[in-house]
Amino acid sequence: MNFINKLNAAWTGNDSLLCVGLDPDLARLPARLRDRPDGIVEFCKAIIDATADLACAFKPQIAYFAALGAERQLEAICSYLRAKYPHIPLILDAKRGDIGATAHQYAREAFDRYGADAVTVNPYMGFDSVEPYMEWEDRGVIVLCRTSNAGGSDLQFLDAGGQPLYQHVARLVAEKWNKNGQCALVVGATFPEELAQVRKIIGDMPLLVPGIGAQGGDIAATVNAGRTAAGTGMMINSSRAILYAAAQDGEDFAAAARRVALETRDAINQYRR
Repeated sequence: MNFINKLNAAWTGNDSLLCVGLDPDLARLPARLRDRPDGIVEFCKAIIDATADLACAFKPQIAYFAALGAERQLEAICSYLRAKYPHIPLILDAKRGDIGATAHQYAREAFDRYGADAVTVNPYMGFDSVEPYMEWEDRGVIVLCRTSNAGGSDLQFLDAGGQPLYQHVARLVAEKWNKNGQCALVVGATFPEELAQVRKIIGDMPLLVPGIGAQGGDIAATVNAGRTAAGTGMMINSSRAILYAAAQDGEDFAAAARRVALETRDAINQYRR
């Protein structure tokens, strides 16, 4: 099953547009896990098990692992996801962008080493820096378009032939790059008007939408701007708000994460239909 088919099945099977981000921060892990060599793995496994029936995708952010020299732990987490939850897409958030030969090595890292169903990439260097990922025709290539950070406007709003650059990227991916039907775009929840513009341009292409939760994106505005006619089309990511949810009486960190994930999934679903 290719990435797009798996994503469609997860949207339906879990009745969810929620993507759970895996950004392990040692300083915020439960005290009993911080000094354990397998602490990151145990933390992420617990989060995955607690939220797997509520998510349409899981998205580990590679920097949180690489900064700690924890790539082997990331491999273990990806292997766990593929073995126990093979029906849920695994997105490696890497935002890679480099020339062809190097891009091919990054693609091998994402798809062969980590077994990701999709990877985020940066289009700044043009099509020949993205094309190598498309050699894996069953995997997804998720292209940065309108990012959730305020500084994205420094470049993404530059005029590109009478349209903002982010809209040019959206058209380029939708009309020229998506030959195998495997592409998606990153558009932030913090900019719902731009999200709506991108949806008009790309039709039903999937969107990875960061920016709710800790970044403050409005769920109602996000869903209304980005959903397809079928009420799907988005992987709305929440990371820190779920991973580090404040536990209530009697809850451990995984139970707290589940509670917040359920609340978020259900809040998204209020506006889907």
